[in-house]
Amino acid sequence: MASIDPNFPCSLVIDLPLPTHRLASSALQALQVDNELSPLVKREFSLTWSNDASGQSNGVAGEGQGTDDQLIILRTRYKATTNRMLRVAVNGFMESLGVVLGVMEELDVDVLEQTSPP
Repeated sequence: MASIDPNFPCSLVIDLPLPTHRLASSALQALQVDNELSPLVKREFSLTWSNDASGQSNGVAGEGQGTDDQLIILRTRYKATTNRMLRVAVNGFMESLGVVLGVMEELDVDVLEQTSPP
């Protein structure tokens, strides 16, 4: 288990499974463009593997545990100085995430094909 940073004692990890590696990578690229506005909050993104049916993440990109096609989980790690700062940052992230997912749903051909009834 990672040690707690005394300067940023409040933390949260958000794992978002997406249908394909391409969509996970696109979401990562779209979201990481915006820096955190406050120096009291730190955020980092990564893609992780999902190797089993339960959706448990079994690795982080760069650790050599799977193929790129299995990198379908967008992991966002937040650290903040206070719970309030963490909450404010995560609320902003969720708004941005909603926009990114909405655009994917409306404009991405693969998403439409996967959600269409047979």
